[in-house]
Amino acid sequence: MGESDKPASASTLDLRVWVRLLDCAKIIEKRLRRNFEEQFGTTLPRFDILATLDRAPDGLRMGELSRALLVSNGNVTAIVRQLQEQGLVHSRPAPDDGRSAIVSLTPQGRAQFSALAEAHHGWVREALAEFPETNQRHLFDLLSQLKSSIA
Repeated sequence: MGESDKPASASTLDLRVWVRLLDCAKIIEKRLRRNFEEQFGTTLPRFDILATLDRAPDGLRMGELSRALLVSNGNVTAIVRQLQEQGLVHSRPAPDDGRSAIVSLTPQGRAQFSALAEAHHGWVREALAEFPETNQRHLFDLLSQLKSSIA
């Protein structure tokens, strides 16, 4: 049976799966954004930068940070400046290239990220609370297979 012989619903299953994945991600992301703003006066992009820097104890060059977050240097630069003004990150010249900056968390930034990460985990747990753990494990396995197939 060729592609054109498949029922319409089967021929669009890939698109329907993609849209359903996006819908689920958007619903949870919207809740996270609202919770970060209401409870911490911060944003999801700021959290993402703090999380990325938390995984890099020696810091990251601005370009590395942008690539890790899949966003432009300009977007990261503006947020890093805000975080620097709040005392959450520190920027220093790269030892091998004075034009390049290495950004890292300050002790205050680590403490703030710890509080944000704990809240974030709780919010995700709440979002998935009605979805049984066995289903979560199965979905995780399926998504791991999907990731491997598209990587």
